[in-house]
Amino acid sequence: MQTEFNFFQHWYPLSPIEDLDPEIPVPVTLLGIRLVIWKPRYSENYQVFLDACPHRLAPLSEGRVDEQSGNLMCSYHGWQFDSQGICTHIPQAENPEIIAKNQKNFCVTSLPVCQENDLLWVWPDAKTADLAATTPLPLSPQIDAEKGFVWSSYVRDLEYGWEILVENLADPSHAPFAHHGVLGNRDKARPIPMEILQSTINLVEVSISKGFTKITFEPPCRLEYATTIGDSGKKVALVTYCIPISPGKSRIIAQSTRNFGKTLHRFKPRWWDHIKTRNLLIDGDMVLLNQQEHLLQQKQSSESWKTVYKLPTSADRLVIEFRNWFDKYCDGQLPWSEVGISDSNNYLINNNHAFLLDRYQQHTQHCSSCRQALKNLQRLQILLLTYFVVTVSGVAIFPDNLRIKVGLPLVITALLGMGIYAWLKLWLIPQFYFVDYIHAKK
Repeated sequence: MQTEFNFFQHWYPLSPIEDLDPEIPVPVTLLGIRLVIWKPRYSENYQVFLDACPHRLAPLSEGRVDEQSGNLMCSYHGWQFDSQGICTHIPQAENPEIIAKNQKNFCVTSLPVCQENDLLWVWPDAKTADLAATTPLPLSPQIDAEKGFVWSSYVRDLEYGWEILVENLADPSHAPFAHHGVLGNRDKARPIPMEILQSTINLVEVSISKGFTKITFEPPCRLEYATTIGDSGKKVALVTYCIPISPGKSRIIAQSTRNFGKTLHRFKPRWWDHIKTRNLLIDGDMVLLNQQEHLLQQKQSSESWKTVYKLPTSADRLVIEFRNWFDKYCDGQLPWSEVGISDSNNYLINNNHAFLLDRYQQHTQHCSSCRQALKNLQRLQILLLTYFVVTVSGVAIFPDNLRIKVGLPLVITALLGMGIYAWLKLWLIPQFYFVDYIHAKK
């Protein structure tokens, strides 16, 4: 029976595929390992390499996809690598045979990848590619168009680590308080009876709400809430993937899915859901969890979480189950030492809300929908301002007999445009960058 959990021999999603730019290599970190995502020009599939050129260790994520060969080119000296990581071109080579004779030494480490459920998956251990080929991805049965489900994806980098993220998602009782007015109501908070259905090294399942909701934790990354609404056959689920980046850093990829309301899903912009709901949910937790993590790490230097935490209610059962799982199979720690990272002094309290809630760095720059929406809104701002200046200037030189009949309506529309401009500048566009979250004012 397996008694130790190996974090490196599992599939992890790195990003929703729709958020990747096929023209630009994208850097990403997983388990402390720097990676680069890129797409060969003549291929339908993305590739993931270690983010270091074998020549002088320059980051390949700063490279480019060559227009002619379609291969990944390092921007430092122009070395090129094909989809398998094999070096195909060294501009400085006096003799082409240099490449052929040193192919193994000159190649980049390429990791096993897979594209499923609209996500790009990677297996971080290149040495066990055969095991990767026979290991199923931690896919949700709720992400299935053939069963009538529709869904949307969301990604955000977080200023707290993997174990705090999993613990937070395993705790539904915080929602009415941390997410008051967004996902719950503090005045309607109530006990949450939980029943542990099973708990093994590879799966933890819990039932709540008289069996209508099941929470599934499939280590190391999938944590899912699946709810059946009465006897209607309607189902709704939140599928989350918890990605360990480095000590004190993690990434969440979430897929909200349901098998009803398909028309609304088609017409509701993805970016609008992100700024109105998804970012707010993350904001509601960020400051709390960043500081919680620091205090937990500080106290765990001398005592166990079992005495640090006070967990008297049924609502705490899944948190306890996760912590026990983490202790039993992982010795209560992630494998940072295996990649040469020390996790000491990495968990620091940060009271700077502008940093902790930086939506642009954590989400907007990663999300194709939000990036494009922001660009369009900024263009609209320029258009509205130009229209106002041109209209007011033009009306000023109108003959007297046209200023009332033609000029006045034009000025009114220009003023309305400036009202929209002000709304964009003061409310909508800041939603993509930073909105402070103060619990006392919610």
